[in-house]
Amino acid sequence: MDLKRNLLLIALICVFFIIWQVWETDHIIKQNQSKQEDTVNKRNFNTIKQDLSVSKKSKFITVNTDVFSLLINTYGGDIEQAKLLAYSQTLDSSIPLKLLETTPSFLYQAQSGLFGKNGLDNLENGNRPIFHALKDVYTLSKNKNELRVPLRFCDKNGVFYTKTFIFKRNNYTVSVDYCIDNSTKSVLEFVLFGQLKQTINLPQNYNNSNEFSFHTFRGAAYSSDQHKYKKYDLNQNESLNILTQNGWIAILQRYFATAWVPTIQGKKTFYTINSGNNLFTIGFKSAPIIVRPGRKEHLNADLWIGPELQDQMSKLASHLDLTVDYGHLWFISQPLFKLLKFINKFVNNWGFSIIIITFIVRGIMYPLTKAQYTAMSKMRRLQPKIQEIREKIGNNKQKISEEIIALYKLENVNPLGGCLPLIIQMPIFLALYYMLMGSVELRHAPFIFWIRDLSSQDPYYILPIFMGITMFCIQKISPSTITDPIQKKVMIFMPIIFTVFFLWFPSGLVLYYVISNIMTIIQQKLMHHNEII
Repeated sequence: MDLKRNLLLIALICVFFIIWQVWETDHIIKQNQSKQEDTVNKRNFNTIKQDLSVSKKSKFITVNTDVFSLLINTYGGDIEQAKLLAYSQTLDSSIPLKLLETTPSFLYQAQSGLFGKNGLDNLENGNRPIFHALKDVYTLSKNKNELRVPLRFCDKNGVFYTKTFIFKRNNYTVSVDYCIDNSTKSVLEFVLFGQLKQTINLPQNYNNSNEFSFHTFRGAAYSSDQHKYKKYDLNQNESLNILTQNGWIAILQRYFATAWVPTIQGKKTFYTINSGNNLFTIGFKSAPIIVRPGRKEHLNADLWIGPELQDQMSKLASHLDLTVDYGHLWFISQPLFKLLKFINKFVNNWGFSIIIITFIVRGIMYPLTKAQYTAMSKMRRLQPKIQEIREKIGNNKQKISEEIIALYKLENVNPLGGCLPLIIQMPIFLALYYMLMGSVELRHAPFIFWIRDLSSQDPYYILPIFMGITMFCIQKISPSTITDPIQKKVMIFMPIIFTVFFLWFPSGLVLYYVISNIMTIIQQKLMHHNEII
C-alpha cells in the first residue's frame, strides 16, 4: 500500500513540476523579449534598411494561387512574404495568415541561389543577381493546375540563368528549378543552396499569437541519413555542419512549417548560422555541380510553406510529417490522429470527432480500468486487517511489512494492481494530449455554441469548471485506500487545482478530459452495479 501511495504521489509531483516549469519558462521568455525588443527592432531595421538600399533596382513579383499570395524579390529571387489564403490570422478575421514576412521587427525568409566558384550569390557582401521577370503579377488560372514563374538573368560572360518557381493547385510545395545555360567555352562550377532565415527573439506583439504562445516547439529541425528527425534550438551555440545524401531542413512553429527539401542528386551539407545579430539561418548546400561548355544543367529543390498537413508532407519527403510536434509518443499520436481524421470525414465536426474517439479509446481500455478498480476494491477491503496488523505489532516496521505481504499472498491481492493499469494508460492519454495540441486541423475549428475554436481556451471557462465537477464526482465514488488525513485533504483540493490549470488549456483538450471523466463515472457505476466494487 505504501509503495502504491508513493507512486501516486510521485506522479502528481511530476505533473505539478512540469506545469510549473512551463509557466516559469513562458514567464522568463516574455521578460527577456520585453527587455530586448528595442534592441531587436533597431538591429532588424538596420539590416532590412541595408538590404533595401542594396536592391534599389529590384522589384517584387506577386504570385497568387489558390493557397498562396507570395512576394518574390527579384534581387536574389528570394521569397520574402507568404500569405496562406486558407488560414486566417485570427478567428473571424478576413486577413490571411502571414507565415513569411520581412518587417522592421520580424524577418522570416526563404532564400536560394548559387554559391561556388562561378556562383552568383555572395551573401556576406550582399552581392546578389537582379533577375528580370516578364510580369509583375502571376496568377494561377482557374482552368490550370500549374503555374510557372520564371526569373531570368544573364551575367557579363553571357551565361543565362533561369530560376523558375513552380506552383501546383491545392499544394503548399513550391518547386524551384535553376536552369544554367553555359554558352561559353569555359567549364563552370556551382553549388546550389537553399536556406531559411528567421528573427530569433519574437516581437512583443507575437506573444499573444496562438501559433507561438502554447508551449509547443518553435525552432529548427532537420532529417538526415543519421537522424530521421532531430530538433535544433535557435539559440544553440554549436553550429550544424553535417554531410548527408538525403533529408531536409526546416523551421517550425505551432501548426505551420517551412522546409527545404533538396532534390538535387549527390551529397548535401546541412548548416546553421547564428551571427549574433538576432538572426538565425538554417540551410543546405549541394556538392559542386559542373556545367560544361554548350550544356544546360537543371538544379532542383522543393520548398514547403504552409500548415503541417501530415499526409501531404509525408509524400514530399520521408519523415517530414514528424515536424508535427507529437513529442516522444508520436508513434501513438499519429495512429490516433488518423483515426480522428477518419471519424471526422463522417461527422464533419472536430468536436464531436473528439467525443467519439474518447469513447473508442476508453472502451478499448475498459478491461484495464476494470482491473484497476477491482484491485483497489480488494485493497480497500483489506484495510481493516492491515490496520489490525499495525496495532498488534507496534513499531516493528520489518515485521509489519512481512505480515502485510503474507496477507496479500493469502488473499491473492497484488498491491500494485491499482497502479499498473493506470501507468499503462498514461502513454495513451499523453499521446492524445500531444495530438490535440499539435494538429493544425483543430485550429479555428468550431464545436457548438460558445466553443468556436477548439485550439483556444474556453472563453467562458465552462468546460474547465465542468471538468472539475466531474473530477470531484469521480473522487467521491471511487474506492480509496488512503488513510492519512493530510493526503485526504490534498486529494480533496485536486479537482480545484486541476480546474485552475485547465482554464488556459485548448478547449478541444478540455473537451476530451470532460468526456473521459464522464466515461469513468459511467464505467464505475456499471462496475458497482455488477458488484465488481
